[in-house]
Amino acid sequence: MTLKHVVPFTAALALFGQAPKKADAPKTAPAPAAAKTAPKAEAPKENLEARFAKETFTSVLNAVNDGWFGPQFKDVNAVDIHGTLSIALSAAAMNTKATDLTQGMVKTGGIKSGNAVLRVKSTYFANSDFKTDFTGDFGTLTATRIGNKGFIYSKEQNAYTTKVDLPPSDAPLTYMGWFRSLMNDVKAVYVDGSTFRASLGKEELRAGRVLQTVTFYAPTSAYDPKKREQSIAETLGFWKRGKLDVAFDKSNKLPYVMEFTNDAQGVRTRMEFNYTDKGRLQQVVVSNSSKGFEGPGGLRLTYGGDGLISNAAGELNSKDKKIAFDVAMTWAKGKKSAAIAAVPPPNAKRMGREELEVGILVATAGNISELQKQGLNFMAPKLAGK
Repeated sequence: MTLKHVVPFTAALALFGQAPKKADAPKTAPAPAAAKTAPKAEAPKENLEARFAKETFTSVLNAVNDGWFGPQFKDVNAVDIHGTLSIALSAAAMNTKATDLTQGMVKTGGIKSGNAVLRVKSTYFANSDFKTDFTGDFGTLTATRIGNKGFIYSKEQNAYTTKVDLPPSDAPLTYMGWFRSLMNDVKAVYVDGSTFRASLGKEELRAGRVLQTVTFYAPTSAYDPKKREQSIAETLGFWKRGKLDVAFDKSNKLPYVMEFTNDAQGVRTRMEFNYTDKGRLQQVVVSNSSKGFEGPGGLRLTYGGDGLISNAAGELNSKDKKIAFDVAMTWAKGKKSAAIAAVPPPNAKRMGREELEVGILVATAGNISELQKQGLNFMAPKLAGK
């Protein structure tokens, strides 16, 4: 059964599974005391194919967790990350006309060259304690939290706030549990949630492997080319609607091809996964057809002798644009949160969380506006509302 069969079949189940309307009771006499209340109709059950598709995808997530991450992260509780994210636009892109793309946006003297570089240095614990320093063309920012206390500091505003998001109550103690929690987040949306419809495709023989595809579909609105900003929640949650196809090896359940589309966000990409002989992810080959950034890309992971990821580097390319990142990772066992203890500069002004965020977003929106003018199809965060 294919997706086109699942949709009407699911609709039919929903229609015929509805409880009948309750008839009006006779006005002349009450119902006899011995009369039993009619049993409530059960909610429509998910069809067998969809249920099996979700169970199969759960097996794929388990294989990813065991193969990509695995027991080598069992006692690891912290990671130090340092590296760069860069955006480069060619002269052709910089000469792109900006008609009304920046109406209502705040302009600054930030990015004029068509290039933006962000440097990051971070220590992140599996229990969610962290300290991260961002520097570059978008400004300088420090964010940290240990337990329930921390601060966010903006060098440009010489201001900080101590109102930080609280850590989860059930935060894991090691990165083996942390990666498992990521898989659980994906499972919560695609398997346990009701947003997506699931189905299984036919088996295919590719490069000597028997692959089968599991599909998840949740319709989105059409792409709006005039939309230049959106909430941060929309940006980070783009994967929670759209169409996802995952082709996995039937023998080990590891994914080999993934295609994802979200029309409203203008996202359309294909990824092919390559593995080491130990089943660890080694390379991702990307074919990107997303709006304004059509072109190839990729990700490559390097591992140390302990089986832990030591470097991650990747890029997305189009005709006249390139986004690239390169970060090194050093993992630690038994590291103490005291190693990241910090305080804001003594002469910094204390602000409320919203006041500081607005100032940061204003500066960010101005810089993104410059990149938009120069040809980068990237949505700025809204200044009001998340």
